[in-house]
Amino acid sequence: MASSTVAAARVGPASRGPARRARREATSGLLFALPAILFVVILFVVPLVLAAWMSLNDWPLIGSPAFNAPDNYVAISENQLFLSSIWFTIKYTAIVTVIFLVISLALALLVQSTRPGIGFFRTAFLLPAAVGLASSALLFYALYNNEYGPLGDMLRGLGLVEGNADFLSSSEAAFRSTVAMVTWRFAGFYMIIMLTGLQAIPVEVYEASRMDGASWWQTLRSITLPLLKPTILLVLVLSVTGSLLAFEPFYILTQGGPSNSTVTMVIAMFREAFTLFDLGSAAAIAMVLLVALVGINVAQLYLLRDKDPK
Repeated sequence: MASSTVAAARVGPASRGPARRARREATSGLLFALPAILFVVILFVVPLVLAAWMSLNDWPLIGSPAFNAPDNYVAISENQLFLSSIWFTIKYTAIVTVIFLVISLALALLVQSTRPGIGFFRTAFLLPAAVGLASSALLFYALYNNEYGPLGDMLRGLGLVEGNADFLSSSEAAFRSTVAMVTWRFAGFYMIIMLTGLQAIPVEVYEASRMDGASWWQTLRSITLPLLKPTILLVLVLSVTGSLLAFEPFYILTQGGPSNSTVTMVIAMFREAFTLFDLGSAAAIAMVLLVALVGINVAQLYLLRDKDPK
């Protein structure tokens, strides 16, 4: 009996050593992660909870809120400006997403090689991404101005237009001009993402396709695009999310005009909050947008996931 007691006394502390070490490591890991956790809670969770609560109240910009759920959500179905902005935002998202995918892939293929001078073109294509989105919109607003902007003079000098160029005065022209600005701003950014995906494809795969006599188009269709699928999915998710939340380009270039023809969903939400001073309705629109974005991104990831068994 005495010998078993002594053995237990010897084994007990030794067996508890790994458990204590594991607890200390877990505590240390939690302490290291605590700043990031606080950052997420303060800058994301708290505003999200506040926005959800605001959406359930009649919350004027100045004054005391009053609980009115679910009136703000019911009013969304009667908000004609927001309903019309949904179709416009979807149209804009579809067009710019296709443009981003095509142009960014084309630019990435163009600068994929390591020939002398390629670094200059990579830098040149990427430089617009270093300009802030609002600054880019202000730059193009100046370029499109018919009084002092150079684009109108250039088009008149080439004989393409007579009189003032139509950049922002009509709905279709304003839409095209804004798409051109957004393409200039983001094409280089998505090019770098595509280029990273292209450089991750093994060179041996291309060598094997050349030995088999595959043409450039066959290689692109059967090798490059299938192996680039995760990168294309990333670009797709980023483009769709950013386009559905478009605000600065249209707000600065067109202010939602002419005749509210370029109002996006976020501009409609902004007007609800800071033109009509109804923060509750704006928060309800924000929550609907959040749910829609989550649903769209989940659908994209599900539909484009790798279905091949591992």
